[in-house]
Amino acid sequence: MPDPLPPLEPAEYRRYGRHLTLPEVGEEGQRRLKGSSALVIGAGGLGSPVALYLAAAGVGRITLCDFDVVDLSNLQRQVLFGTSDVGREKVAAATDRLRDLNPHVAIEPVSARVSSQNVRALVRGADVVLDGSDNFTTRYLVSDACVLEGRPYVYGSIFRFDGQASVFYPPEGPCYRCLFPEPPPDALVPNCAQAGVLGVLPGLVGCIQASEALKILLGVGRTLLGRLLLIDALDGAFREVLLRRDPKCPACGDAPTISDALETVGAACIDSGGDRGGPSIDAAELAQRLASESRPLLLDVREAWEFHAGALPGALHIALGDVSLRAAELPKDRDVVVYCRVGPRGERAVEMLRATGLDRTWNLRDGLIAWRDAEDPEQIVA
Repeated sequence: MPDPLPPLEPAEYRRYGRHLTLPEVGEEGQRRLKGSSALVIGAGGLGSPVALYLAAAGVGRITLCDFDVVDLSNLQRQVLFGTSDVGREKVAAATDRLRDLNPHVAIEPVSARVSSQNVRALVRGADVVLDGSDNFTTRYLVSDACVLEGRPYVYGSIFRFDGQASVFYPPEGPCYRCLFPEPPPDALVPNCAQAGVLGVLPGLVGCIQASEALKILLGVGRTLLGRLLLIDALDGAFREVLLRRDPKCPACGDAPTISDALETVGAACIDSGGDRGGPSIDAAELAQRLASESRPLLLDVREAWEFHAGALPGALHIALGDVSLRAAELPKDRDVVVYCRVGPRGERAVEMLRATGLDRTWNLRDGLIAWRDAEDPEQIVA
């Protein structure tokens, strides 16, 4: 039977010498990487380190999908590009850089937005998919396509000083919808420019994504499948939250209802902050109220995994999607302070609760992040 793996060229033995000395890689593993393919969604903050390290490692074919042009503001974190690239298409500039980094790797630039029309073909053509997008619409679209096409989905996201990374690959583990069943409404999530991000953070998260992809392609080590890695760059801390496949998941559950990858409503960044007004109090006022005799009830409206990772002491948990259904559980004769991660979900919950007659409800302005920064540096925020 002929050997299905491509041979290494003489120059590649020297180039990949540090890989070849690793028992977990060796010549066979390096040839395996050369015969593999990866799809990188987005050539931004996350896509930059992902693409650089996959190309350097010798992944044989890398499809890079992005529709944007290089802007001066990108250079603070998007290390694929230089000042001379400002104004160029990202995929064109990235292709030049990656081909210079490793001419043995085939770079396939796709200058287009990922959509329902092209996502399944893009995903189907890759052995592993790495998502460097900055919006929920693309994340759900790519995740659904990966489930339908049976491809591992390497997830990463960033916000200010916080990052997340995981691997989703049903049926061996959960999919993205098992963690976040539905995207939040557009109005609840402002764009990344408003939230800001520490420039080095996407490099950190992107390197983790690249590492996960290489392990998947090599078939070695333990991946982040079934685990969500939480990164706090400000505190220098890493934490894990265990994830499980949801048997009721509409994408990968026992009776899935999603039969195609379609675009759903979403917005840029994750829970990116910025209240839209409405009844609210800040962290200092909440601290005063908690120290008074008329202590308010705290209501956490984040997802269950976020609540279990770290919540305010004594808080009641009702996820935003269940707030209207469970409003009757809340007292009408007591103040209720609602909070989420950075404010928008709490704002929406207060709107819904006040619509049911619960007029003594307030949102914690800027959420649990603001509480941690102002009142409790030890507070864990997922």
